[in-house]
Amino acid sequence: MPQFVRDIMTSNVMTINETQSVQEAAAIMSQYNVGAIPVVNNSGQMVGIITDRDITLRTTAQGQNAQTLVSQVMTAQQMVQGTPDMDVHAAAQLMAEQQIRRLPVVENGKLVGMMALGDLAVQNQYANEAEQALASISTPSSPQS
Repeated sequence: MPQFVRDIMTSNVMTINETQSVQEAAAIMSQYNVGAIPVVNNSGQMVGIITDRDITLRTTAQGQNAQTLVSQVMTAQQMVQGTPDMDVHAAAQLMAEQQIRRLPVVENGKLVGMMALGDLAVQNQYANEAEQALASISTPSSPQS
């Protein structure tokens, strides 16, 4: 019997507005012990995602200050999303193909949840999918010079 993303996703997801600062994003990440936060606009539509890596590489490493807007450092292009009625196997395959650890779940243009590799890993029936996705995501890349 197929299981859907809605059955295993986290539905109470903290978001941040694109006009807030990276300092506020980092504070939310620290408070909730997460490494990524979906970014929404004033209409509540998801417009990107900001990760701890985005803050480190696009703000701190570039000498930007903590008041830099989230919209300036978030990942917005090629945003990968799932839907609540997506089959869990298909979602895991998408995560592996796109080399992402977290899949924002969107319905009718609004963020309704987040499915992470950890959500797959704690479900015994999806242990293989989690392992395969992690193997694809963890494929080493060469340092860029």
